Amino acid sequence: MRKVRSSEVSWSPLHHLGTAHFLLPLCEQLAFNRHVVLCLCQPAAAMDIPVFILAGLLVHCVFLVSIFDIYFSSPLVHGMTPQQTPLPPPAKRLVLFVADGLRADSLYELDSNGTARAPYLRSILENNGSWGISHTRVPTESRPGHVALIAGFYEDVSAVAKGWKENPVEFDSVFNESKYTWSWGSPDILPMFAKGATGDHVYTFCYAAESEDFGAEDAAKLDMWVFDHVKSFFNSSRSNQTLFSALNEEKVVLFLHLLGIDTNGHAHRPNSREYQENIKQVDEGVKEIASLIDSFYGNDGKTAFILTSDHGMTDWGSHGAGHPSETLTPLIVWGAGVNYPQKVTTQFFEDNFLKGALLFLAEWKLENLKRLDVNQADIAPLMASLIGVPFPLNSVGTLPLEYLNTSALFKAESMFTNAVQVLEQFKVKMSQKKETTLSILFTPFKPLSASEQINYLEKIRLYIEQQKYDEAVSLCKTLINLALEGLSYYHTYDRLFLGLSIAVSFVGWTTYVILVIIKAHTNLTKTVPANKKKSTVLFYGFASAGMIITFFLLIQTCPWTYYIYCLLPVPVWYAVVKEIPVIQDLATNVLSLHIGQSAGFLLVCILGIEILVFSFFYRSALTVGLLVFAGWPVITQLWIQAKTKALIWTLLCVLLAIFPLMPVVGREANIPLVIAAGLLTILISFFLLTSLCKSENKYRDNEDLKIYFYQMFSVALSTYVVGSTHNSLKIKQGLPVMNQIISWMTLVFSPVLLLLSPTFLFERLFSILLSLMSTYLLLSTGYEALFPLALFGLMFVWINMEQEALQHYGLSLKPKIAVFNFTCTMDITQFRQLHLDDVRRSFFFVFFIVTAFFGTGNIASINSFDPASVYCFLTVFSPFMMGGLLLLKVAIPFVLVSCAFEAVQVTTQLSSKSLFLIVLVISDIMALHFFFLVKDYGSWLDIGTSISHYVLVMSLTIFMMVMNGLAQLLTTRRLGLPRRNKHHSM
Repeated sequence: MRKVRSSEVSWSPLHHLGTAHFLLPLCEQLAFNRHVVLCLCQPAAAMDIPVFILAGLLVHCVFLVSIFDIYFSSPLVHGMTPQQTPLPPPAKRLVLFVADGLRADSLYELDSNGTARAPYLRSILENNGSWGISHTRVPTESRPGHVALIAGFYEDVSAVAKGWKENPVEFDSVFNESKYTWSWGSPDILPMFAKGATGDHVYTFCYAAESEDFGAEDAAKLDMWVFDHVKSFFNSSRSNQTLFSALNEEKVVLFLHLLGIDTNGHAHRPNSREYQENIKQVDEGVKEIASLIDSFYGNDGKTAFILTSDHGMTDWGSHGAGHPSETLTPLIVWGAGVNYPQKVTTQFFEDNFLKGALLFLAEWKLENLKRLDVNQADIAPLMASLIGVPFPLNSVGTLPLEYLNTSALFKAESMFTNAVQVLEQFKVKMSQKKETTLSILFTPFKPLSASEQINYLEKIRLYIEQQKYDEAVSLCKTLINLALEGLSYYHTYDRLFLGLSIAVSFVGWTTYVILVIIKAHTNLTKTVPANKKKSTVLFYGFASAGMIITFFLLIQTCPWTYYIYCLLPVPVWYAVVKEIPVIQDLATNVLSLHIGQSAGFLLVCILGIEILVFSFFYRSALTVGLLVFAGWPVITQLWIQAKTKALIWTLLCVLLAIFPLMPVVGREANIPLVIAAGLLTILISFFLLTSLCKSENKYRDNEDLKIYFYQMFSVALSTYVVGSTHNSLKIKQGLPVMNQIISWMTLVFSPVLLLLSPTFLFERLFSILLSLMSTYLLLSTGYEALFPLALFGLMFVWINMEQEALQHYGLSLKPKIAVFNFTCTMDITQFRQLHLDDVRRSFFFVFFIVTAFFGTGNIASINSFDPASVYCFLTVFSPFMMGGLLLLKVAIPFVLVSCAFEAVQVTTQLSSKSLFLIVLVISDIMALHFFFLVKDYGSWLDIGTSISHYVLVMSLTIFMMVMNGLAQLLTTRRLGLPRRNKHHSM
C-alpha cells in the first residue's frame, strides 16, 4: 500500500461524533470504550487492498457492460426469405433526397413576409404529391436515421461504438434489393450501404471528409457539390452506353444525401439566416434535379420522388435526444404511384411542441391539406413498394397505403407482402430462441402460435380473392402488429433472468463492501477463529451451485456473456456468507441501539442519497443540496470558531447553487462571458500570487514562482484564442491555423507546467487550477467558463473547513495548510482513527462530483453537447476527436474535486483507500437505484433516459477510481526540479 502524507501532529482521543447532536448517544452505545472507533491500522482481512480494488473494477465493468447486453443487443435476425409484391410496380425508378438535419417546421413554415421558404416543394405538396411528418426515434443521429429510412429498422446503440460509420451487424436495405443504386453525398453515410450490399450494384460518390467543416464560409457548398455531380453524371451517361443502359433499367434508386443544412444548423443554429438560406438552395437544387431526371427519361411518368430528413435539430443546434424538434422531420412524396393532395376540412395532431400542432398547421397554411404521418421505418417499405423490389429483410416498417395512388388490389397485395415479411422475422426469432431454451422452460408467444399464423394468412388470402381489400388490409395490419410484439417478446425473452442475476450480484457486492469496512476498519466485530470444517462445506456448496448453473447454461448453448452474468453472484455471495460472524456481531450491536438515533441516522443517509438520485432528473436538486451545505457550519456550530471561513463557505455554496439553475450549456453562446472568465482568472491569480510572495515559507524556492507566470500567460493566451477564433468563424473566415496550433499546444503542455510546480498544498492546487483553466477556456462557449472558478473556491474553503471540523471535534491541533507538502509521507501505522463524520466527508465528495458533472448541463442527454465547444481545436467533423475533447471538458471539474478530496484525506490524516470504500458504497447504492429504474416500456426517450442514467452512474463509479489515482499523480509528482522530502511543521 502506498504511504499517505501527513502533518506532524499527535491525534487526541475522539470526544465528539457525527455532524448532528442526535448522533452522539448512538455513537456512545456503539463504542466499546464509549467511542466508536473505526480503525484504519491494517488492510482488509479478506484480501489485499490492490486486489480488492482490481476486483471492484472488474465487477463494476461487468455491471456496466451488462446493460448493453440486456437492453442494447442487436434485434436483427438472418435467414428469412425475401418477399416481393407479385404485381407490376407503379414506378421504374426512385429518387430519394435526404436533407440531413432538416426540421419539419423549418421546411413547412412560411417566412415573415408570408412566402414559402421552399417554393418548389411547397407547390409539390399543394398540387402534385402527398406530405406529412416522419417520426424518428432516439438516438436522433445520422446513421440510425438513415438505417431506419433505407433498411426499415431502428438500429441498436452498438453502432455508436464505431462512430455510426461501420456496420456492427450486416443488414439488408432497399439499395441492396435494387437493380442499381447510385448515391452522392457524405463519406460518413454512403459507404455503410455500399458495404452491406451484395454484388456490385451500389455505387457511391463522396466528397472529401475535410469538406464537412463547421467553420467553413458556406456549408451549403456540400449540397451544391451533390447537385453538380448528379448533373454531370447524367450528362456523361449520354456518351456512355453501358451507363445509359443501366440507368434505363427498372428498380433503379438515386440517392442524394444533402449535409449542408445539418452543418449550417450546428454552426449557426436552425433559426439562423444561413440555415434558412440553405433550405432555399436545397429547394432550388431539388427542382433542377427533378426537371433533369424527367427530361432524361422523356417525361415517362415512371419516376417517384421522396424528400425527407434523417433527424431534426434543437434550437441550439444539436441532436441525438428525443425533443420534438429532433424527432419530427418532413416527408414529401410525389411522382409515379403517389397520391395527389387530399383536401380536408379539419385535422389535429399532437406533436408535443410548445404550441399545439393545430396551430402549427394554421401557421403553415396547410390545415386544409391532409397530413399523412408515418414512422421513419415505414418509408423503406414505401420505397420498396413503389419500385417493386423485395421489402428489406429486417424491416419493421408498415407500408403507409395513403401515400399510394394504385389499385386496391395492389395495396392489398403489398400489405400482404409486408405482413409476411415481418412474420418471417418473427418465425426465425422464435426458432432461434426455442433452440437455445429447454423445452420444459420455453414459453411461446401465444397470440401467434403456428395455428394462428396459418389462420391469419389463409384469411387474408381469402379476403383478397373475394376482393374484400379493406378487410384484407386491416387483417394484415393486425398481423404485422402481433408479429412485431412477438419479435419484441423473443428479443427480450432473457431480460428478466439476466436482470435478476445482475441485481443479485449488485446487492451482494454492496453488502460485501459494507462488511469489509466493518470488519477491517472498525472494532464493532470480534475476531473469531475460522471454522475450517464449516468453510469447506460452504465452499463446496457454492462450487456445486456454480457447476449446476454452468451445466444449465451449457445445455442451452447460451452466449459466453451469460456465464459471466449468471455465475458472478456465486463468488460474491460466497464472500458475503463467509462473513456470517461479522453479520451476527453487527446485528447484535444494532439491536442494542436506541431506535430514535438509529432511525435519524438512517433517515439522513437516505435523504442525502435520494437528493443525488433526484439530481439526475432535475438539476435544481443540486441547488437544494448546496443550500443545505451552506448551513452546515451553523448546524455543527463550526461558525463559532471560524466565522470568516464559515461565511465564505456559505457565500460560495450559494454562488455555486446558481449554476444548476442556469440553462443547459450550448444553447446560447456567450463568448464575452468566456473572455470575462479568463480575465477574472488572471486577476485572481495576481492577487493569490502576491499573497504567496508575501507569505513566509522557508521551504519555498522563489524560482518556482516563475512557473505560475507561465501558466498565467497560458490562460491569457487561451482567452485571446477563444475570442479570436469565434470572431473569425463569425465572419466566415474559418479556424485560424495559428489559433489551432496554440490550442493543441496548450492542451499538451498545460499538464507539464503543472507537474513542474511546487508540491505545497496551496501552491500545487493553485497550479492545477491555472493549468486546467487554460484548457477549459478553450472548450467553453458561455457561462460554464466561470464554473471551475466557483468550484475551486468552494473546494479550497472545504479543505480549510475540514481542518476546523477536526479541531472542533478535538481530533487534532489546527494545522498550517499553507506549508503543508503533498510529498511528506508517514508510515501506514500512524493513520488516525475515523469516526462517523468521515461518512459525511465521503458524501460531500460524491455530491461535489455529481455537481461537477451536472452543474452546467444535463449531459445525460446527447443534445446537451455543442460542437462549438471544440472549434478552437477543430471544425471538421470527427466524432471521436470531438467526443474526446468534450469528455475532457466534462472531466476537468472532476479533477478539481478529486484533487481537493485528496487534499482533505491527507490533511486530515485519513487512508484514501478506506474512505474510498465509503464512497464506493454510496455510489453503488445510487447505481442500484438506477438499475431498478431502467425500463423497456413507454416512449423511446423515457427508455433511453433510464438506461443512460444507469450507464452514467456506473461510469461515474469507475471514473472515480481512475480520478483517485490521477489526483494522487497531480498532487504528489514533480518533474525536473529536485523534490524536498523534509517534514513540515504545523
